[in-house]
Amino acid sequence: MTERCDLLITNINAATMDPAMPGAYGAVEDAAVAVTGNKIVWIGPRRELPDAIADTVIDGEGQWLTPGLIDCHTHLVYGGHRAGEFARRLGGESYEEVARSGGGILSTVRATRGATADELYRDAEPRLRALLAEGVTTIEIKSGYGLELDTELKQLRVARRLAQHYPVNILTTCLAAHALPPEYDGRADDYIDLVCNEILPAVAKEQLADAVDMFCETIAFSVEQCQKVIAAAQKLDLPVKVHAEQLAATGATRMAARAGALSVEHIEYITDEDVAAMAESGTAAVLLPGAFYTLKETRVPPVDKLRAAGIPMAISTDLNPGSCPIASLRLMMNMSCNLFGLTPAEALAGVTRAAARALGVCCSRGVLRAGLRADMALWPMETPDQLAYEVGALKPKDIFVGGQHVTAG
Repeated sequence: MTERCDLLITNINAATMDPAMPGAYGAVEDAAVAVTGNKIVWIGPRRELPDAIADTVIDGEGQWLTPGLIDCHTHLVYGGHRAGEFARRLGGESYEEVARSGGGILSTVRATRGATADELYRDAEPRLRALLAEGVTTIEIKSGYGLELDTELKQLRVARRLAQHYPVNILTTCLAAHALPPEYDGRADDYIDLVCNEILPAVAKEQLADAVDMFCETIAFSVEQCQKVIAAAQKLDLPVKVHAEQLAATGATRMAARAGALSVEHIEYITDEDVAAMAESGTAAVLLPGAFYTLKETRVPPVDKLRAAGIPMAISTDLNPGSCPIASLRLMMNMSCNLFGLTPAEALAGVTRAAARALGVCCSRGVLRAGLRADMALWPMETPDQLAYEVGALKPKDIFVGGQHVTAG
């Protein structure tokens, strides 16, 4: 019996990234993939391809097909820039010193509050386009530069609007517990009450967030305060993520693991106890080498211990105006290898299946497998190792989002 499908790509090598497949990349050479609707319906060696009639047939010309890349931690929607702080840090000031002097996150809060939704949308577009041109098909966008109800909603609405006009999957995260706004100086507990009792319920009512995040750090909020945010999120049936242990060991990772958080992010200062807690809870690690690089940090996340414990290690840009104004997930793959010691295969896993795990969407994307979304990128390369090795010139020839061919670049 002849099967019918919408799209058939043949003469490819597939880096499926499926852990059930042998090899670091789960590679299938001389492969084919069939798509119907927005899902893969068949993938395997071309010689085993069932008889099929396809509306569209593409000769992959021996190129490599990978899952669409996933940027699982960004702050892509914001106002203004912080180039002046970059110069200050080059002059010797630390990130914490800049933040405590009124710069840092609060300077972006002022700019974001003062921008219209149209201005935020316009400023976000080139950042988004840069990621899409690299084969990114799913992006998480956090709020957190409003620190008040109206601006937090504005940021999240802009993120949803971007998803309506660009061929990309966008997941949104409410990060209202990002920093203490100036009007709440000395009243952090009161601000956390605002987040829990007003901002999160309003965000949930308008269905503007897929998750809730918080910055649990010495320059932000305590474990006890973040526990209140977690409880409020759970009452609203929103999964949680935590910025944890970026600048110091705080216990935030164990708190997140106890709460069943999707991920903990940054984690340069996690302990052996934290690693054990993550392994038990299934919480993913999100490594952010761009922020490590930009801030000239020296404490490297304990990758060997995470690897030994079997903890998924996602990689992301942390695209933001202060600690990582870099809109290149491919560069983060390279940095994760050079700075943190990941292998090229781990780097690709970090922006595919592990990133999907960190967003709670691993049941729908992140690997090339029948039944999952047909989010895919076709690369003119000889080996998948090139994705982490070669930055800039290597671009995807074709990108597919939900089975639909979109322009690369």
